[in-house]
Amino acid sequence: MSKSRIAYEWIRERITSGAFGPGYRLVLSTLAAQLGMSVVPVREAISHLTAEGLVTFERNVGASVSMVDPDRYIHTMQVITVLESAATALSTPHLTRPDLARARELNTAMRGGIGDFDFRRFSALNQEFHRTLYSRCPNPRLLEMVDAEWSRLGHLRDSIFGLVPHRPRESVCEHDALLDLIEEGGTPDRIEQAVRRHRTGSLDAFRTHHTPGAHGPHRGDRVDQGA
Repeated sequence: MSKSRIAYEWIRERITSGAFGPGYRLVLSTLAAQLGMSVVPVREAISHLTAEGLVTFERNVGASVSMVDPDRYIHTMQVITVLESAATALSTPHLTRPDLARARELNTAMRGGIGDFDFRRFSALNQEFHRTLYSRCPNPRLLEMVDAEWSRLGHLRDSIFGLVPHRPRESVCEHDALLDLIEEGGTPDRIEQAVRRHRTGSLDAFRTHHTPGAHGPHRGDRVDQGA
């Protein structure tokens, strides 16, 4: 890979993993020193990340990891809800027993982590759970669109479980119900609706949390402090 691509991948991974949280200042000279390269490829990488919305650049201030934008989160999750529910419905007839066993294992791990809660780990397990269920979708274009929207969401994908304390427990129960429906031979239409209700439940919880006057972080707050 080119140096700018290496810098892009390195910085992006740290943003999406939460190592560089919202508001984190991205100093070109510091990043270049850490990567062992000049600032030119780092500047190119920051430009690409800015175009993707993961980084914000202000004249005379510099670059920083983008802050939480509730509207952007809600709009992207609405798209993901539609795409992912359709992909899961199409994937269901092609799921194997090992696929379903893996999904059960992931949900068990999520339930086991609720007591000593690590929202980033929970979010990662949650995403793997859903990807396990929709990954057998025979429509490659639909899969590509789902993955692209999750990538677009970037570091904001951790938001819901960090900001809404009651949602993780509800989520694992809904996962159990979804797996039961699949294993019982539910129709694709019922499965699509179940996934859509599940995703909408998380979205509604987030939206309620960000209603004016609600407690907790709002636009401009740091995810890694409030989540």
